Amino acid sequence: MTVPRPVVLSGDRTTGPLHLGHYAGSLKARVELQHHADQILLLADLQALTDNAGRHHKVASHVIEVALDYLAVGIDPALSTLVVQSQVPELAELTMLLMNLVTVSRLERNPTIKEEIRLRGFERDIPAGFLVYPVSQAADITAFQATVVPVGNDQLPMIEQTNELVRSFNASVGADVLVECSALLTSVPRLPGLDGKAKMSKSLGNAIALAASPDEIRAAVRRMYTDPKHLRVDDPGTVEGHVVFAFLDAFETDTGRVEQLKAHYRRGGLGDSTLKRELEDRLQALVAPLRERRARFADDRSAVWVLLEQGTRRGREKAAATLGAVKRALGLAYFA
Repeated sequence: MTVPRPVVLSGDRTTGPLHLGHYAGSLKARVELQHHADQILLLADLQALTDNAGRHHKVASHVIEVALDYLAVGIDPALSTLVVQSQVPELAELTMLLMNLVTVSRLERNPTIKEEIRLRGFERDIPAGFLVYPVSQAADITAFQATVVPVGNDQLPMIEQTNELVRSFNASVGADVLVECSALLTSVPRLPGLDGKAKMSKSLGNAIALAASPDEIRAAVRRMYTDPKHLRVDDPGTVEGHVVFAFLDAFETDTGRVEQLKAHYRRGGLGDSTLKRELEDRLQALVAPLRERRARFADDRSAVWVLLEQGTRRGREKAAATLGAVKRALGLAYFA
């Protein structure tokens, strides 16, 4: 008996080019997953507008940039379906239908949303679209009938809320129309920003882009936060919170070498400048082929748009089938 391949949904908000935090946390895994699952990658431009309503040109212009980053790291459009969210209107309609099954107080209790609201300083001036982000995400997951969604620990409440909505909907119509999903926890923790104060983020300006030039990589490594108490080379240093070591953990394949460096740093005798040179060499070697591959695709952007159109068409067919089943279950398929 043939076991069906899992359907995996992942993606990114189109607010800017992707960075090394994305590569370590999700992109590298997606390249591997596409060989073992039916993978859908959503370029989430609609969700990007939930807190960028006055910057719509920025969101729209970065759809192609995110697509180029996907192709640069090795995402194959023949193996992964690339879907532009705003071009699948069925997602918005399904979001509307699911919103009727959740209360405002439940949305406000979502720990992920609470933290994002705090980080953005919204307080009570929360854009309505941002508050219902979990419902929009649930619509994305269920529309494509995804069974697996790769997430970090901080996103687990979003998966929980998606499955709550699935159960609520199925119970209301008395049939298993929508499918619950499972979280696939990423094994790599989120990279800290260069300043060590927050996660790596495009909006905070503390990231290294996948297409960063050699000079940009060098400058970024030089400004990385280290141990402020490690004033002299011979001083014992603290590894925890040291951004350079966080990057070495993520990108140095020789784990034994990293452990040796940590032990040396802790006992003293290893300077931060030496560590940074070692990390820079590793990052330069990692980014160079990604930058070159991205540049080749960028030379023919019209061909990339064709790939996006083809993938979006395939994704829309699947979403339309799900929405049709939902509307029939609700008795709303009047003219079908």
